[in-house]
Amino acid sequence: MITPEPPRTAEQRLRDTLGRLRDDHDAWGATASPDGIPCLVPLWFAWDGTTLLMATRRTNPTAVNVTPTGAIRVTLGTPRDVVLIKGEAEIVEGPDLPTADSDAFAAKLGWDPRQRSPWVYLRVTPHTVPAWREANEQAGRDLMRSGTWLLGPSSPDRSAVLPS
Repeated sequence: MITPEPPRTAEQRLRDTLGRLRDDHDAWGATASPDGIPCLVPLWFAWDGTTLLMATRRTNPTAVNVTPTGAIRVTLGTPRDVVLIKGEAEIVEGPDLPTADSDAFAAKLGWDPRQRSPWVYLRVTPHTVPAWREANEQAGRDLMRSGTWLLGPSSPDRSAVLPS
């Protein structure tokens, strides 16, 4: 039997979530075709403090599915430590991405999609971010709603975990 850890405070969950966004490299991206066929793929990502930047081939189902509506789900962590990002993705062609963003992506992940055609970037803007570990963290698991972090300025210093 697995004994769950005590529940984290909302502030600790926010710190842990922002740390994952800063430090993790891999996420699961989920999209659906217009006929509702799901597509779930692993993607590398970089976080700029506001959006996630991912890359895939323009012809892959993930990019094709994002084009009509922008709807995407991105999950970080494990089944016992989940960060679920519900957001909107936009396709950004390599030459249209600001150099600082593509340089940051390449520096964090060790490869540069600008040199690979027909790769495109997905810029994901989070709208809702719940985070939880076990059932004891289900209540109050939302850290972001409607694109706004729910914890105010008295919360942990975000500059300590967000890139400058």
